[in-house]
Amino acid sequence: MRLPGAMRLVRFRGAGGGEPRLGLEEAAGGSLVDLSAAEPALPRSMRAFLETGQSGLAAARRALESGRHRLPRGTVRLLAPVGDPEKVICVVNYRDHCLEQDVKIPKEPIIFSKFPSAIIGPFDDIVHPQESSEVDWEVELAAIIGKKGRHIEESAALDHVVGFTVANDVSARDWQMRRNGRQWLLGKTFDTFCPLGPALVTKDAVADVHNLSIRCSVNGRLMQDSSTSQLIFRLPKLIAWVSQFVTLVPGDILLTGTPPGVGVFRKPPVFLKRGDEVQCEIEELGTICNKVV
Repeated sequence: MRLPGAMRLVRFRGAGGGEPRLGLEEAAGGSLVDLSAAEPALPRSMRAFLETGQSGLAAARRALESGRHRLPRGTVRLLAPVGDPEKVICVVNYRDHCLEQDVKIPKEPIIFSKFPSAIIGPFDDIVHPQESSEVDWEVELAAIIGKKGRHIEESAALDHVVGFTVANDVSARDWQMRRNGRQWLLGKTFDTFCPLGPALVTKDAVADVHNLSIRCSVNGRLMQDSSTSQLIFRLPKLIAWVSQFVTLVPGDILLTGTPPGVGVFRKPPVFLKRGDEVQCEIEELGTICNKVV
């Protein structure tokens, strides 16, 4: 049952290819509503659509309720729900992930970033770079900003979030941990290192974002299995913290950290190889699945 106002916004290409279009899933994994056909005046970039604010969301709700412009799921290719954010912001943020590394739980959020060019769709291939032999997985809850703000108060922080999606913060551990002066950026931002999707699920569709199961499997083997209840810094704290330094704008993506079970801290370490399949799943949001090539 869909809650009033709840939506699953997507970007997609039709069977004939062409430019990306905006749409809505009727249900997780279900048929789509072609929002670009139903409301042709709306932007076709998710970032630009989010900049329209409540008027754009209201138009999307009308399209969803109209019963028109339906497309069978099998006739479209889903893209990352946000393909052109201004910022992709990341954080170290799970208690149990700190414990597996034998590091102290941070007193302040540790922030880093990925370039937006790392983003790929929910079922696109992850390209294993020849420059790395230690490519790893990290399932993460991603929060999508829907309202501009700077110096945001914790009490108002969730007003700036439009919804959530599933992310895989793919990481080249050799470049993250030993190369490039141990600056994390290069190890985090190879092309294709940020699978995202399948949908931007509006926040009113999620009962409690701080109590969702979060899992990652590699070739069918469960590697990460935790809950967003393990977050050290909850979303209001993260948004307030980050907005001290930068202005958050619609379409910005905040990856909220990964739970334990990544490859680098296994004994012995396990890394992705070409031919592997990585599946990331978060309760109420959906599943992404990417082959390593």
